[in-house]
Amino acid sequence: MKYMATYDLMESMRLTNQWLGATAKALGSHPMVAMTPNPMFRMLSAWGDVTERAFGRMVVKPDWNIHSVVGEDGRDHLVNVNQIVEKPFGDLIHFSVLDRPEKSRKILLVAPMSGHYSTLLRSTVASLLPDAEVYITDWHNARNIPVSDGKFDIEDYTLYLVDFMRELGPDTHVIAICQPAPLALAATAYLAAEDPDAQPASLTLIGGPIDPDAAATDVTDFGRRITMGQLEETAIQRVGFKYEGVGRMVYPGLLQLASFVSMNSDRHSRAFSEQIMRTAKGDATDYDHHNRFYDEYLAVMDMTAEFYLSTVERIFKNREIADNKFVVAGRVVDIASISTVAVKTVEGTHDDISAPGQCIAALDLLTGLPEEKKASHVEPGAGHYGIFAGKSWRNNIRPLVLDFIDANPRVKPQARKPKLVKAG
Repeated sequence: MKYMATYDLMESMRLTNQWLGATAKALGSHPMVAMTPNPMFRMLSAWGDVTERAFGRMVVKPDWNIHSVVGEDGRDHLVNVNQIVEKPFGDLIHFSVLDRPEKSRKILLVAPMSGHYSTLLRSTVASLLPDAEVYITDWHNARNIPVSDGKFDIEDYTLYLVDFMRELGPDTHVIAICQPAPLALAATAYLAAEDPDAQPASLTLIGGPIDPDAAATDVTDFGRRITMGQLEETAIQRVGFKYEGVGRMVYPGLLQLASFVSMNSDRHSRAFSEQIMRTAKGDATDYDHHNRFYDEYLAVMDMTAEFYLSTVERIFKNREIADNKFVVAGRVVDIASISTVAVKTVEGTHDDISAPGQCIAALDLLTGLPEEKKASHVEPGAGHYGIFAGKSWRNNIRPLVLDFIDANPRVKPQARKPKLVKAG
């Protein structure tokens, strides 16, 4: 039961703060205090409202909130979210646009498993839906997965991607964003060797750590400084009895959130202070910019311990992808086996998580791919979030990616002619 107490302690602190916020909101807005013309009560209610919402949203999976898309006919078409493949640790889902002819572009978005839900890519999905059939990997919160469902590390993640690519077929165009970029590259190479006809038509890697040592960031420096023993001791805890995954070893979402916030604590403190003032003045709404951002940012999920630890050890410390020595299910995955799948990398000059140089390193590993099948783009002034969901994505990167997809349709492999063997 080691570490279960610390997991429950964090959840207790979260619940206590949520309760304090609800209590302050109720006291500050009670009719009895309305007779007292003191702004303190309005501020108390505003503080409670913001605090309750902040701590309550930490354990709630956000909704996709993509209800319709405008078609070429000018009409709004309803969007259904359908599960195509269901697995214990993640599903393959499809955003089905009703009453619209099927689009020729078929895109699989590979979402990161790095603390936030796949809904972090909501704006990315929404921007692609008018022009493509969009599928995405929807990863599950590890605290809700029973221990009986087994482990889930980076090899399992890679095999999940292999299964999803096989399910969608060879006319699929894969876009991997951030953390899964090296594993999407490995999954494509795995298919190139084991099942070439199931390879996707193209692969776009956006801001991923293919070679973490190509450009130093705080993330890569952390990976070098800390030992695996220290990491396991400080980051890993055991899920408490409150959740279905009781007993599972995880890297808790709340602990991840604490590290996210600490990186820009001044900015977050200022954002919440300003939101409290807006709430007290009556200027805040449920869907204002602050709430839309933090409803997503504060919603965190647990990662399995083996996935987190194997990512740090094998991708960042041992550089198994960068050195082309990654092993999946006992097989060495040779990146050079990719010879027909067009590959494009996208980076941002101001990316402080996966700095320029880390992602484009994939092209050097693709020694079996013709140069005309390789492409890269570095977006000036773009940070990490901007290259897949911000203004840079909408205005510049998205059109380039769609052009790349259109320029590399799936070419069906030619049937091999049987060899003639002379008799005698």
